[in-house]
Order: sequence, then C-alpha cells, then structure tokens
Amino acid sequence: MKPSILLTNDDGVSSIGLWAAYDALKPIADVTVVAPASQQSAVGRSISIFEPLRVTQVTMNGIKAWAVAGKPTDAVIIGLYSLNLKPVMVVSGINIGENLSTESIMTSGTVGAALEASNQGTKGIAFSLQVEDQGDKFDDPRYHGHSFDSAKKVVRDVVERVLKNGFSPDTDVINVNIPSTVKGGYEVTRLAHKLFHTGVEKRLDPRGRPYFWINGPLVEDAEEDTDVHAIRKGNVSITPITLDCTSYKAFAKTKDLFG
Repeated sequence: MKPSILLTNDDGVSSIGLWAAYDALKPIADVTVVAPASQQSAVGRSISIFEPLRVTQVTMNGIKAWAVAGKPTDAVIIGLYSLNLKPVMVVSGINIGENLSTESIMTSGTVGAALEASNQGTKGIAFSLQVEDQGDKFDDPRYHGHSFDSAKKVVRDVVERVLKNGFSPDTDVINVNIPSTVKGGYEVTRLAHKLFHTGVEKRLDPRGRPYFWINGPLVEDAEEDTDVHAIRKGNVSITPITLDCTSYKAFAKTKDLFG
C-alpha cells in the first residue's frame, strides 16, 4: 500500500499550487486534500476556537477534497481528528510566494499548517515557490503564469527521500523554498533574519480620514548559508525547523538576572 499523506495549504483549496503538489505526490502516495475553503495567507498558526467550522466535500479537477471554512491549522486538525486520516506526514503547499526567514515563517499559514501538524504528532513539510512579481501573491490563486514543472519535481523528490529515510529526530518541519528558476541543487540553510524592509504607507480615504498599508520591498540578499541567500543564487533552500523556541544559549544570563 502507498503511504498516506494529508495535503493542505494556505492559498485555499482551489489554488493551482495545491493541485500541482497533488499531481507530484499522487504517483507515490495516497493523498487526501484538506485545505481552507478560501485564501488564508499570513495567518500563521492562528486557530478557530471562538466559532464553529464548516467542512464541505468538494470536487476539484475531478478529485474529491475537503474544504474547511477556517485556517490552515483548522484544516490540519480536522483532517487528523475528524476525518481520522492517520497520515505518515503532512505536506503544505505549494505556496505561491516564498516563505523565507524568521520574519516570514512566523506569519506563514503554509509553514503554520506544517508546524501544527508536527505539534499534533505528525511531522510536516512546507513547500513554497518564489515569485518574481510580489503582486502574484495577491492574484487569484487558481491561476498563476509561472510553470510549476520544476517545483513538482522538487516536491516529489524531497517527499520520496523523507518517506524512505524519515525525518531527523531533531526536526519537526522541513521548510522548502523553490526559486522561480532553479539554477542549482539543494542547499541546507538556516533562517535569515528578514525578508522585507518593513514600512507603512499612510493614505486618506474619500472623507479625508487616514488609513494605513503595511508594505515594504524584499531584502536584496542575506548572509551565506541562509535561506534568502540560497534562493537569490537559484538553489532550492531546505531548512530544518523545530517547534522548540527556547533560547538555550540565554539560560545562564537569564538565571543570573532572575536568580
């Protein structure tokens, strides 16, 4: 029997990136799609605890899937505990847009879904595809001008390797970022600090009242061995991530401060 995989994302159940991942995984796994019913980018690991969740079985591209009217984390929890899927891993993506640096993975719904899966006992892999035009992240995710052919090859190869060899005991999530044009191979990386030069733009509405847009261009590059630098070179960035956010290096000084 093929291993079972729960496939989710944060761009929504109709996203072309989600179904590109499905195409890549179907030959090697029994794949069940459980994904948000609508666009849920940048919600991180937020979870719906103040409202009920509606779950609808839908047919996309001739395949039955589950659309969850909630967050990516909700979709994972529904798949694990309500649909009782018992997958060997959770795959999240392919996200339209890169998820690089500590700044990005803390807000990414794509990575958030994989982290939630691991928190619930099933480790995950998050896949994201770089876009040259940042506006592509905000377009209809059912359509995307960039080819997913290279990304699908990466998804299948990475998942096959992990299925064969397993996750490292010290890894909860593998964060994979694929350049828009793959020029090199895999590069195991650490998280860069920043992905954006954060800014805020103030505007006035028709009544003269102010409102604000959080914006900012991408950072040009980052240090060697970081995920941002790897993508800028055209390499596929692979970053092992742990749920444990404890700063062990700070123990001694923190004990001095509070001891």
